[in-house]
Amino acid sequence: MMESDGITLAALTAALAAAGLLAGLLAGLLGVGGGIVIVPVLFYLLPLVGVDDSVSMHTAVGTSLASIVVTSFYSARAHYRRGVVDVGLLRTWGPFIGLGALIGTAVAGAVQGAFLTGFFGVFAFAVAVQMLLSPEVSRFRLNLPAGWARALTAALIGAVSSMLGIGGGTLSVPILSACGYPMIRAVGTAAAFGAAIALPGAIGFAVSGWNAPSLPPFSLGYVNLLSFAVIVPMTMTAAPWGARLAHTASPQVLKRVFAVFLLLTAMRMLARLF
Repeated sequence: MMESDGITLAALTAALAAAGLLAGLLAGLLGVGGGIVIVPVLFYLLPLVGVDDSVSMHTAVGTSLASIVVTSFYSARAHYRRGVVDVGLLRTWGPFIGLGALIGTAVAGAVQGAFLTGFFGVFAFAVAVQMLLSPEVSRFRLNLPAGWARALTAALIGAVSSMLGIGGGTLSVPILSACGYPMIRAVGTAAAFGAAIALPGAIGFAVSGWNAPSLPPFSLGYVNLLSFAVIVPMTMTAAPWGARLAHTASPQVLKRVFAVFLLLTAMRMLARLF
């Protein structure tokens, strides 16, 4: 990474640190892994320091997944200590989520960055609008899916999340809530889902981008170690703060905060395409 257009390494480091703090806070608060913040921040910052547009989105997603490996662990641990991580659900859904993450990573490595950007924006916008238009937690069924429906649901969560570089909360929190699952337990368990998505996803992005041209310095494939080294300590610091805050806020407040951040992120990502 170089100085480019007046953006210095110091300014980049400060921006990444701020993003890491916000990502960690959101990870603990909403169970989203922090990728909803990290991906757009990296997507905008990397080209400003000389990273080619052709690899900026893939690098943003891969680096985000690597950071979520750590963030989700600390967020899930904080929620587990408060008794809101469903270990049984994690055991039954986790393997299918991990399998889906591998599939999503393979697809992401084969498509152009513009596709990933548009996919990220459209998906986040749709979820945010649905949540904002439905002020109460919508319940479509009284229990969680089982059998093949459970496997398919979990695999889709893993696949879409790994393609977007986000933790499982963006999908799993609304899905679990729609099945009558308590919001705070959905947030806590989704934080643990993040590791099942991020670990295979990060490895997959590192492998698929190993020989990619125009990668920024200090990269393992599409995982940039310099950005990772700045972001992760901040997320580790802030994730427990968010977890504590989650236990003092109402489910409706959690849902609205979640939706607002999704909407803002989606609008910025889609605007970049046009």
